[in-house]
Amino acid sequence: MSQGMENGPIEVAAGGASIVIDPASATVAVRQGRFARILSLDEALLLAFRRLHRPWRTALARTLTTMGDAKSWTFVGVACLASFTREGWHLGLRLGVATGFATLLSQVLKRGLTRARPDASIVGFEALASNPDRFSFPSGHTAAAFSVAIAWANEPNGLGPAALLLATGIGLSRVYLGAHYPLDVAAGAVLGVVSGLAARLVIS
Repeated sequence: MSQGMENGPIEVAAGGASIVIDPASATVAVRQGRFARILSLDEALLLAFRRLHRPWRTALARTLTTMGDAKSWTFVGVACLASFTREGWHLGLRLGVATGFATLLSQVLKRGLTRARPDASIVGFEALASNPDRFSFPSGHTAAAFSVAIAWANEPNGLGPAALLLATGIGLSRVYLGAHYPLDVAAGAVLGVVSGLAARLVIS
């Protein structure tokens, strides 16, 4: 194990991997090892999204991201419950349970794995949206959106397909805006599916 300046980053070498721990930002990064190639590809895919930037796409991505934040899902859930109909209560409860599971799982993983956001780990990189917290893996926005899509699958009036389309857009927006790496979004989608299925079991 080696350490730089006092109170600086700590580099740990173990099992053929080089892991850097930065106490100041409470983040961990892999520099060498079997995961380094995957993370390098993940970064390359993120940077490739830079070539897609156009003003109208940025405006759309920011709108999608806003639609996927906690305030928006809370508003939708309360609106469903406020309908005072059986269908509204069913949708609202499923949404609440699904996003609750998704948020809990994503926050536990974020604070356990502490992957830094792209703008904190890539020199010169600037995100096009503010970050709700310091950690990147997995994407909480994506997890919540996909949890709702699964929870609302097979609901009337095309809610399921519409929610799935929205979830896909939200996930892509997080990468486009530079808030997350593609791997963060993929992991968030998996967590969302698991959370949505759990919600369907709890609220039948």
